Amino acid sequence: MRTELAEAERRRLSEDERVLLWRTEALERVGFAPRVATVLASRRDVDLHAALELVSNGCSHTTAVRILL
Repeated sequence: MRTELAEAERRRLSEDERVLLWRTEALERVGFAPRVATVLASRRDVDLHAALELVSNGCSHTTAVRILL
């Protein structure tokens, strides 16, 4: 039931909101704090794939943020 509700809520979001949510969730999955993930996700000049690659290659989250911003 909860999954169905979450899906229904997602369908009501605009395309931009869905992209922001997707980017935020991807950043959180690799360990960025929720607040930092939201900031990075909302910045169009931050390359999501670069952020994920930095962390997957062993870069600390703090250093990754400094590089990305």
